[in-house]
Amino acid sequence: MPNKNYKVSPVPVTLFAHLLFIAITTLILVWLLHFREGLAFTSTNKPKIFNIHPLLMVIGFLLLAGEAIMAYTTVPTSSKKHKLYHMILHFIALVAAVIGLYAVFKYHKEAGIPHMYTFHSWIGLSTIILFALQWLLSFLTFLFPGARTSTRSRVVPWHALIGIIIFFLAIVAAETGLVQKFIFLGLTRNQEGLIVNFTGLLILLFGISVGVAVLLPGRGY
Repeated sequence: MPNKNYKVSPVPVTLFAHLLFIAITTLILVWLLHFREGLAFTSTNKPKIFNIHPLLMVIGFLLLAGEAIMAYTTVPTSSKKHKLYHMILHFIALVAAVIGLYAVFKYHKEAGIPHMYTFHSWIGLSTIILFALQWLLSFLTFLFPGARTSTRSRVVPWHALIGIIIFFLAIVAAETGLVQKFIFLGLTRNQEGLIVNFTGLLILLFGISVGVAVLLPGRGY
């Protein structure tokens, strides 16, 4: 749980995280649309199918999950609406992750590439499974049908701890995925290489910003 001894408002940190959200989204779109030929679920140009994977995993899954974690400091509303906003954003992130997984498995199958043979794929799939389990248990505990108040009080610190661990697993998955793609594409100090590296750097800063926002006062369940 957040330490109330910190005398710093979480608002500047969350604002910085929002700016990083915009910057990362912009870099990902420029990379995939300008340098990687675009997006498609069905195409004779198989990398277009793959491109859906980083798009949804970074913007749809990672960034939205971070926004969901910061919901308690971002949205000025009631505790009940905070919970709903938090759960809805996480659900959208989960749907994006599932579609992103489908895209990469489809790409591997059509391109004749083995599935699940890298560390990135291992940690990525594990993160999504843990994320789905966390969401389901949280839904049953905090929303419908809802556990007793005493049970919720005991679960809250574990919910927050496990949630932030899963979020940072997602950060690791994103960073290893970018490094893996950088190597596979044989990138160097060119424009595309810089975009990929800066995307990784900003994702790391986004993760730190979300973590700091969790530590600062102003959150509640």
